[in-house]
Amino acid sequence: MNTNLNPQLPSPRTLTAEGLAAAVGIMGSALLVAKRLFAAKPPKPEPMSRADFYVELVVLKDHIHVCHLAILEKLDANHRELLATLDRQVTRVNALEAALARVDERTRN
Repeated sequence: MNTNLNPQLPSPRTLTAEGLAAAVGIMGSALLVAKRLFAAKPPKPEPMSRADFYVELVVLKDHIHVCHLAILEKLDANHRELLATLDRQVTRVNALEAALARVDERTRN
């Protein structure tokens, strides 16, 4: 049994120049990666300014409004045309009913 209370500690190894260069390189790389990961990112530039966006929005709104009015005018024109055609058909049906009533009166006598 060893009763030596102060055992001989092995002496620390000294780093060679290559080992020292490798350690410095690894630490430098780690610092660069950390800097890149945790660095504040610059804000993305807006593709278009707010004022330009609102101008384009107004132009689009006006375009939609003009198209909507054109569609309403076409619908109104079609409605008037249908009413005129229906009025002509009513006139024809009334004339046919009158003629049929005359024929019916003739056949009863």
